[in-house]
Amino acid sequence: MEGLKVDKWGYEVKTNSDSCISSINSYYHQVLSYGRERSVILEAPKQDPNCVLANILAAHYLSSADSSRAMPLLEAAKSYLEQASLYEKVVFDAINCLISPNRDDDVAVELHFKLLKDFPRDLVSLKRAQVLCFYMGCPDLSLKLVEQVLSVNKQESYIYGMLAFSLLELGRYTDAEEAANKGFEIDSEDAWTHHALCHVYQYKCRFKEAVQFMEKCSRTWSSLSSFMYTHNWWHVALCYLEGHSPMEKVRDVYDQNIWKELERSDASPAEVYLNAVGLLLRVYVRGGINVFGDRLKILADCLTNKAFWHLEWHLDVLVVWALSCTGEVSKAEELLEGLKSRISNMTKKKQQHMQRAMLLAEALFEYGKGENERALEFLDETFDAINYKIIGASDEQLDVFNEVWITMLLNSGQATKAIQAIEKLLKKREGTPFLWRLLEKSYSMSRKQEAIDAGKKAQALEAAYFN
Repeated sequence: MEGLKVDKWGYEVKTNSDSCISSINSYYHQVLSYGRERSVILEAPKQDPNCVLANILAAHYLSSADSSRAMPLLEAAKSYLEQASLYEKVVFDAINCLISPNRDDDVAVELHFKLLKDFPRDLVSLKRAQVLCFYMGCPDLSLKLVEQVLSVNKQESYIYGMLAFSLLELGRYTDAEEAANKGFEIDSEDAWTHHALCHVYQYKCRFKEAVQFMEKCSRTWSSLSSFMYTHNWWHVALCYLEGHSPMEKVRDVYDQNIWKELERSDASPAEVYLNAVGLLLRVYVRGGINVFGDRLKILADCLTNKAFWHLEWHLDVLVVWALSCTGEVSKAEELLEGLKSRISNMTKKKQQHMQRAMLLAEALFEYGKGENERALEFLDETFDAINYKIIGASDEQLDVFNEVWITMLLNSGQATKAIQAIEKLLKKREGTPFLWRLLEKSYSMSRKQEAIDAGKKAQALEAAYFN
């Protein structure tokens, strides 16, 4: 085929432009490294307007934030499809399905499986598919995808971070640690591998080890996207919080490493707000929000801006809480109505999946207002946040909703149920001081002698990590 070049993976692309290929390869690097210059892909169609791969990748980049600009690129890709290479055609099919208004997630995943079967070195398509699986709440599919291509990518940067995260989401922490360590050996600056190792340390209550590791790695994070930069710092803050470091230390991380990101001219505010509000909900549940002064109110004021609504379910659920908690009840109600409207426009299959997310949002709205008993009506009797992956959140991000649920049970006088829920969580993470404090409170409310031992255990753990 005339005018063929090869991309970073060695796959054929129909173009005569070296600069077009260079922009595509730069984009690959930005995606896999969570860089803040992913917009480099917009240069590729300028350098060759007829290149299908350049147009479809640029269309995908724009699809979530600026769909009106994505459409002409999608149409350009379609119009030159006959002249494209086989690789470009299958990438086009997969992305075209992914960005269609009423996509079928299952079909989109299947198209990525087929793409990766024939073109297994394409780690950006693997990443794209894994992100889709994450928002579907299907870590099992994510793992199958990475295992399908692992044998031909064993020495590649980034592959082990992707493997590790899938394993984490399936609760296979020992395997995840092994995979992440392999990734770290290949590339010690891979922020997704740092993130995976922090997940492991955090889950295993190795809080001090986690923050020491992450703070050492943080010198390589300045070029990360707003999301990845603040998310890795969110993990650091959470380890300080869970390890019972002084609340002022958590506040410092919030100020210096999360909120401060907004001062950068190329920051993506919504990505910062997701990590900021996620941290403040944790602080609020622990009764430490007073240490943060008016920071929650300042954040909530930013979140009244509808430009930050309906970007991600996870963010929307947290925003509903922040708004209702700070007295912006009518705004929170408006956001809830918007979520209901979104669900009504989904396919029947997607509606069934997302109904649970809607109920969680309703519960957080009532919790924010202090209506604990009303909030509990929206959640199952045997609530477990792990079953809410569909909002697009990791196990660690979901944990806070278990803490909220237990807190609401205690505030409603349902100590016996709270004890059952806490004991279930302690079987997984018995080194968490806050859970022992909640257990102490539950036992005290039930006038049980075990409250004394639970309090002693909490006290010992509070002194174990950062003192």
